[in-house]
Amino acid sequence: MAVDGPLNVIALVSGGKDSFFSILHCLANGHRVVALANLHPPDHPHVRTTTPAASHPGATEQRPLSDAPARLDSSTDAGHGFSRHDSEGADEADLNSFMYQTVGHQVVPLYATATGLPLFRRAITGTTVDHGISYRDPVLPTTTFPDPGAVVVDEKRHLGEQDETESLIPLLRSAIAAHPEANAVCTGAILSTYQRTRVESVALRLGLIPLGYLWQYPILPPPLAPAEESPHSQPDEAQLLREMESAGLEARIVKVASAGLDEDFLWENVASERSIQRVKRVLRKFGGGGRGSELGEGGEFETLVVNGPPALFKGRIVVQDDDTKIVREGGGSLWLSIRKAHVEMKPQGQLSDEQVEGKPIVRIPALLDARFDAIQQALHDKEQTSDEFQEVPLAPLPQTTGVVASNVPEQWCLLGSSHETSTEGQTSRLVDVIRQRLDDQSLSASAITNTIIVLRHMSDFPTTNKLYGALFREPNPPARVTIASGDCLPQGSDIAMYLTPGHSFPFGGSPSKPPHADPGAMKVTTIAGQIPLIPASMVLPAPDDLLGGDTTDLQITLALQHLWRIGTEMQVQWWTSAVAYFPRTPSLADLKRKATLAARAWDSAHLWGLATDSSEEGDDDTGPDLWDRKFNPEYMSLAGGGDDDAASPSLPDWDVLASAYLAADTDNDGEESHVLSRRRYIPYMFAAEVSELPRAAGIEWQAHLGLAKVGSGSVRTFATITSARGGRRLELHHVVVRSAAGREIYVHTTAALSLDKGTADDVPPTSSVSLGEEIDVISAGVDAALKTLINFSKDDLAALGSGSVASATCPYLAYTDVSYVSSSFSGIIDATSSNASAVIPCFSLWNARGARLSTVALFQSQYRKTVVE
Repeated sequence: MAVDGPLNVIALVSGGKDSFFSILHCLANGHRVVALANLHPPDHPHVRTTTPAASHPGATEQRPLSDAPARLDSSTDAGHGFSRHDSEGADEADLNSFMYQTVGHQVVPLYATATGLPLFRRAITGTTVDHGISYRDPVLPTTTFPDPGAVVVDEKRHLGEQDETESLIPLLRSAIAAHPEANAVCTGAILSTYQRTRVESVALRLGLIPLGYLWQYPILPPPLAPAEESPHSQPDEAQLLREMESAGLEARIVKVASAGLDEDFLWENVASERSIQRVKRVLRKFGGGGRGSELGEGGEFETLVVNGPPALFKGRIVVQDDDTKIVREGGGSLWLSIRKAHVEMKPQGQLSDEQVEGKPIVRIPALLDARFDAIQQALHDKEQTSDEFQEVPLAPLPQTTGVVASNVPEQWCLLGSSHETSTEGQTSRLVDVIRQRLDDQSLSASAITNTIIVLRHMSDFPTTNKLYGALFREPNPPARVTIASGDCLPQGSDIAMYLTPGHSFPFGGSPSKPPHADPGAMKVTTIAGQIPLIPASMVLPAPDDLLGGDTTDLQITLALQHLWRIGTEMQVQWWTSAVAYFPRTPSLADLKRKATLAARAWDSAHLWGLATDSSEEGDDDTGPDLWDRKFNPEYMSLAGGGDDDAASPSLPDWDVLASAYLAADTDNDGEESHVLSRRRYIPYMFAAEVSELPRAAGIEWQAHLGLAKVGSGSVRTFATITSARGGRRLELHHVVVRSAAGREIYVHTTAALSLDKGTADDVPPTSSVSLGEEIDVISAGVDAALKTLINFSKDDLAALGSGSVASATCPYLAYTDVSYVSSSFSGIIDATSSNASAVIPCFSLWNARGARLSTVALFQSQYRKTVVE
């Protein structure tokens, strides 16, 4: 959702460090915080709670604490502030919610005075009904066949059980009623998908833009200039705490629940170097709590903010030592119950207007991390094309017997009909067809894993998106790529939809087999198309005056970084292939330049750091050696106890390539094995010129498939050139993966067919061929290559007869240059077939070397060995 100008933000606060640091980032990004909102535990039946009658934020009626209390006192009456406790032990139980921090909630009313902002509060109602990591919207009606987990949740809701997440709805509505200008809500979620998706679900239902400036913060570029970072630098989670300290945030630990964190840590300021080192030492000693443990993301500790920079905090919260009591819950969990507290206002005469009214000083993460900053800088160098084609000859796999082709995921290819005159009507009909197919196969909409939408006009996207989006009730809808192809679409059709139903298959699985059936199996992952939006504002980069307004380099690099970050989070180790979509460009020379720039960026992203890696393998005393990293507690990973194998794989993970591919470095210069020999194995990439892209972006990256959970040495890649009709070149790029037991083989093939020999890149072809003819030529070449590659036995070939050895008899995705290939989709898109080809009609296609292509087709094949030798 785009951020068009400064937003008016309702800030969700728990009292903890993350929610307040998120507010500082809202202010630093130019937004205005109009109110604070907080959910607190239900009142204990034995506890008397009083506030001035005019400002009581009750459980059923929320009003801001306009007459904000300046003091909490357990013994005084309402006339002196906020009274909490009448009896010993009445408030000595923490709610222990997965969603909300509630320890220290007694102090929250003081934030209204400390910040000068209106505070809205409401008691938490309900329990954890939906235990899923991602949250389902309970308002939308059930469509098709729900997942089993959804059925359980719906049954609980039918019985009147409400998820605690829904308490946010009336809380935020009350704040909106008092501040109708509010159009955004911010949260302090860092690594918790559980929390983030719940806030997003509520925010979007209320028409609010969800802001999460701290999301995945530990992996964002550190304060060092990107050029100073090592290619192998590991993120320091505690850097976030140091930045809180630098911003002037004071966050006291009020609860600990991890081995080694005892009562000595209570009331420590976690945003200080002393406390950071103490927490690090203890967590390291006891094996750590996993990713985010240094930040308390696993519940290791919770904090209460008592002070901050003047731009937010006009006063500080003061708690005396005698006014707290340690509550022990058992199991190593203990927390501070605060009996008295008050706000001490900061002397206004000692603060400048800039300190009070200006933006807080917080570090805005750099737009590009080290890898992609280096890539962008390299793109500024003199123009150059990628290296010439480097062949990797087919090397037949060891011959096996009893090999049969397995099924691959089916595909639904739907084309808008001219019988419906409007795009809305065509989309509505296609959505109805999808619903019917889901019902026929007893599938829920969440079974769709990947969608490509091709529009005639990008201006139709809002209408199409609304109808398409109504299919999905579950969180995390399918990965989607959206482009507009203009008049390249068949006449009368304003939309084409290509969907892959069924879970991406692992080895030993099937399209209908859920991915959790074999946790150790290879996974095939799809990722949405990525355009170069700036994360903090969700807008495209502004024209760079220094570059004459040209942002091509930055857009290529930024969108590719988005793809890389998502791939890394999804633990992708290897891509099968990729395409860079560009909008229609008047000059073919300019489009060729953009295509080769994208290819250089793609290559650089794969090769970054390899030469450095080699040159640092010798006697380098600047860091720990392998033994230290595995066994020395000083260097052990907090998440893995020193086991590097438990860490997330790198992208690309060169270890997955068969070792025979990595040539020896005979002259010990660190080049041959780490750069030159690996360049030829980089996954195939090409560029496609379409009509328009979402948000008028200058590029959209799509990685076709990502391979995850791939074993070391199990991947081979091959690249060959064969001759096709008319002297044309057919390039074949195969990615071959063998299962650990060697019984199954997965092959992804990208086939690229050149224009007629002698056709210049800047001259339109004089003749055209049908798409069916192109696919026949390509399929024949792929079939011949697979017969050589798989090394079928004579018996297997005899059993296959004259048929194709590919498990998919046609490509699952094809790109065509409509100036050469007829735009007729007849016989390719077949609404009645589950094995049709998705077709992306383009104005031009380009390989990484800047040469024109007529067609690019992608195939998937999977083979299973049935005979045990």
